[in-house]
Amino acid sequence: MTAHFTSPAFKENAHQALHDPALQRALGNVESGFIAKRRKAADKLPEFEALRDSARDIKNHTLAHLDLYLEAYEAKVTAAGGHVHFAPTAEDASKIVTDICRRVGARTVAKGKSMISEEIELNAHLEAAGVKPIETDLGEYIIQLRGERPSHIVAPVIHLNRDQIESDFRRVHSDLPAERDLHAPESLLAEARGVLRKRFLEADVGITGANFLVAETGTSIIVTNEGNGDLSQTLPRVHIVLASIEKLVPTLEDASQMLRVLARSATGQEISVYTTFSTGPRRAGDVDGPEEYHVVLLDNGRSAMLAGEFREMLRCIRCAACMNHCPVYHAVGGHAYGWVYPGPMGSVLSPSLIGVDKAGHLPNASTFCGRCESVCPVRIPLPKLMRHWREREFERHLSPATVRSGLRLWGFFARRPRLYRLATRTAMGALALLGRRKGRFRSLPLAGGWTATRDFAAPEGSTFQAQWAARKDRA
Repeated sequence: MTAHFTSPAFKENAHQALHDPALQRALGNVESGFIAKRRKAADKLPEFEALRDSARDIKNHTLAHLDLYLEAYEAKVTAAGGHVHFAPTAEDASKIVTDICRRVGARTVAKGKSMISEEIELNAHLEAAGVKPIETDLGEYIIQLRGERPSHIVAPVIHLNRDQIESDFRRVHSDLPAERDLHAPESLLAEARGVLRKRFLEADVGITGANFLVAETGTSIIVTNEGNGDLSQTLPRVHIVLASIEKLVPTLEDASQMLRVLARSATGQEISVYTTFSTGPRRAGDVDGPEEYHVVLLDNGRSAMLAGEFREMLRCIRCAACMNHCPVYHAVGGHAYGWVYPGPMGSVLSPSLIGVDKAGHLPNASTFCGRCESVCPVRIPLPKLMRHWREREFERHLSPATVRSGLRLWGFFARRPRLYRLATRTAMGALALLGRRKGRFRSLPLAGGWTATRDFAAPEGSTFQAQWAARKDRA
């Protein structure tokens, strides 16, 4: 599927996704690959629900005192010999990183997985400055070969099948023998490892994201299963950490509690294969590590969220559990959402960062089933926050006129209970009579969006309220 990377194109993207057989086959791996594993990992830890409460409280405390923890973190990084750069906007962050690369004469950059680098479109800025970025996470590397965005924040290529990846490797790795066997996933992994190993050794600068930043020690923490993050930050002369301001936690003890819910929620692991702590540049007695250590802290609209009703979204630790359990994501995948952050978390975060006028379709792409909130490790009330965005969209007259008119009509009746009961009783009776023979409707006025893809069941003849009242009378 060739998605249009603008959130207003969600409906068009979703339509394409639903009619893409290869994508639909790949999306089957989301449910089979994540949901059962998370449930098993959580069930094995009796205190998992208590840890979720603790994780929520840690993030709430940090957000309430974020200014103090930012100052403490900067002081610790500086004391360790590093440098902290504050970037109010995406453009500021890209410029800071590009300027560092230019100053040290960098020609190539080895990048670990970083959603912030996607948010600020860092690769395009580096390429414009004559610096070649190399994605070293296997999924991100494949995405880079295809010229796509990630479709998932933990598994960037969840939307692809093995044969598609094999085709990309044969197309790009044209210097390797054409007759080589790439049928097994292990062979694809071995080939990528061989290609990327040279890139690690050639890189002048390494860039990683950060799962957590520790104010107590000035430490950045990354969580990976491939080890590419370690190589990206220890082999090059310069290490740049890209993180948004809400990634802070107060202490190492707090970080350890967050790690206990992160891996279980994300991939169903007790802990990831690599959990790497970095504090400053290489010291005199160190055998490896960078000569320079920089942290770029991105705001890009988060301070405004901190002061408003979407503050709870800043608790997000990017585990992707919400999208792994979301029926809408299962149906259309991540590219349909049109920007960096897909799924329920993207439906709240994207309007906050790029505006509800550009991302208004996303909070409407929800059944409000509540599965996202039920599995969130920091208990973000995602349905409530999506509802807030729907309200904002309605207030600003951004929703279609037909939707606004329909809601106003419903509101008129809802505020008048007797009239509401009369209208619904009349409508249900009429529909029951008209649909009595077939038991369903294949088309209905004002319900074309529903009946275009499914039948509408004929009602039994009375409303739920009427049946409930009759049952109470009989009792």
